[in-house]
Amino acid sequence: MERFPHLLAPLDLGFTQLKNRVLMGSMHTGLEDVRGGFPKLAAFYAERAKADVALIVTGGFSPNFKGRLHPLGAQFSHTRHVRQHRILTEAVHQHGGKIALQLLHAGRYAMHPFAVSASGMKAPISRFAPHQLSDRGIRKTVADFAHSAELAREAGYDGVEIMGSEGYLINQFLCQRTNQRYDDWGGSSQNRMRFALEVVKAVRARVGRDFIVIFRLSMLDLVEQGSQLEDVISLAQRLEKSGVTLLNTGIGWHEAQIPTIATQVPRGAFSWVTERLRQHVSIPVIACNRINTPDVAESILAAEQADMVSMARPFLADPDFVAKAKAGKPETINTCIGCNQACLDHVFVMQRATCLVNPQACYETELILQPAVQPRSIAVVGAGPAGLSAAKAAAQRGHRVTLFEKEAALGGQFRLAMSIPGKEEFKETIRYFDVQLDLLGVKRVMRHCATVDDLSLFDDVIVATGVKPRIPDISGITHPKVIDYQTLIRDKPQLGNRVAVIGAGGVGVDVASMLSEPAPLSLEGWLLSWGIDHGLTHGGGLCPPEQYSPKRQVWLLQRKPGKMGRGPGKTTGWIHKKTLEKRGVKMLSDVVYKHIDDEGLHILIQGQPQCLPVDHVVLCSGQQSVDELSTPLAHKGVAVHVIGGAELAGELDAKRAIRRGVELAAQL
Repeated sequence: MERFPHLLAPLDLGFTQLKNRVLMGSMHTGLEDVRGGFPKLAAFYAERAKADVALIVTGGFSPNFKGRLHPLGAQFSHTRHVRQHRILTEAVHQHGGKIALQLLHAGRYAMHPFAVSASGMKAPISRFAPHQLSDRGIRKTVADFAHSAELAREAGYDGVEIMGSEGYLINQFLCQRTNQRYDDWGGSSQNRMRFALEVVKAVRARVGRDFIVIFRLSMLDLVEQGSQLEDVISLAQRLEKSGVTLLNTGIGWHEAQIPTIATQVPRGAFSWVTERLRQHVSIPVIACNRINTPDVAESILAAEQADMVSMARPFLADPDFVAKAKAGKPETINTCIGCNQACLDHVFVMQRATCLVNPQACYETELILQPAVQPRSIAVVGAGPAGLSAAKAAAQRGHRVTLFEKEAALGGQFRLAMSIPGKEEFKETIRYFDVQLDLLGVKRVMRHCATVDDLSLFDDVIVATGVKPRIPDISGITHPKVIDYQTLIRDKPQLGNRVAVIGAGGVGVDVASMLSEPAPLSLEGWLLSWGIDHGLTHGGGLCPPEQYSPKRQVWLLQRKPGKMGRGPGKTTGWIHKKTLEKRGVKMLSDVVYKHIDDEGLHILIQGQPQCLPVDHVVLCSGQQSVDELSTPLAHKGVAVHVIGGAELAGELDAKRAIRRGVELAAQL
């Protein structure tokens, strides 16, 4: 019996059929914007099409210059673009897949001075105030959307997705927050819908009936003055009448102060929103956001909350997601952990996207694991992220790999990280490597500290022995109330009700989050904690967040002056900081540590002495590399390679560690 019957069932669209219920959601990779990027992008899409994704949606392409995300951003509006894009469509069709072009006009989110919008209101996340579109400008923009859709068909696309959510131009027309016009394009909700409907009608008229038109509908804006549920339903029904084939879900604007896709968000947290809309339309509705396993997708479809599921980052993590589900082997899937560190964090600083757990994503033509010409015997010492990555990649090439680990279990720093509330997904990466090492025949030597004698007969030794906490030079640092973060997370000792955390990098923020974590929340509780209206009675889906009393007082301290919480990530750091603020964590910067004694932690704040009356002090003040093997092995003439934290401690960086493991294995 098929394990995922709903997920793998075909979907009949009338004029065409999709092979299953999986849509690979739009992801801007950065390859869309650079010279020579299209062949690499074609290889990226081809890998996913080959593994049975039913329908791929590209990253966003603007229908005109003013709609570009940045001055050199992706645009699709000329016949020369048709020739370029045929590389993409042919690569997907060669493997029996379907592909749609996303048409995205940035509106006031454009990072250039030519930005336009429904009204001349600057976005809080943009440097530029937009110009208000005139009636003529609006009609010209509608025509540009239609023209680009017609060119997309000529380029071989099977459809287009019209981006009407996430706070981009069409969404800006829909909401009072950004539409303060008093003409036929503003005012009443019916007038505010007009731009979206005119775009769809114009597109459908130009592409014909046998072409997929997806509309990305903002079902939950999560901003003040956002759309009401009745407006969303009314728009969806009118979009259906105007010729939309599929309705895709959009959750939250980019300026919203609520997490929607980060690892802290529960799996499938917004499928209930899609369910509320689905009963009011007859065309298929697509659920999205934090759907990262076949089981989650199957449960959403089986419960009739949606007709399809959209997954984007899970296809960065594993191009073979669908094929592995189809084979009944979901345990072999490299699961997206929602970290954002190599995808969104890269894109928002105009770097190429990739994936922390799969550094080959978007590097399919560059980071290649070819079969080894001459297999070698390779020892990997340390089963943290770097060691696991190197062992798996080396074995994948055909090398004979032995993995040494002093602990009883795999994972290293990742095993510690998965104990942090909101980072439970990290266990999926350890599970993936565990399964892959068995499938690839990697020999394991656990609970054993590898010696020089153990390693001297191998052709190559990869030292990935990780890090240990750095102990700062503070008077009283050996006081019984002091504990380092590794001991805290690993041994879980009972701490008092007043705790100071020294160090506000990624580790310090994680520890402060763990120490201030309330009792586990249900989905309803999580939604309320962030002020999300499950009843959808408030505009934008917002309601006053639920308040709760912290279980202990936590101080998060850093030596540096200025803002805190920069370490955890560009697109997730604000989530951590806001979470800590809600829990009453006191965050102090520009701190000088004096000494620790029975009274507590004595510090200086802007030169003023203060004693924090804490029961415990947790050290998160950095790491030191652990490498006692490379020098003696090199003296014996053994080829030694040092990677991960053993090579460079600094702030813990699993992205760098995993990538370095694959790069090294590709060279051996």
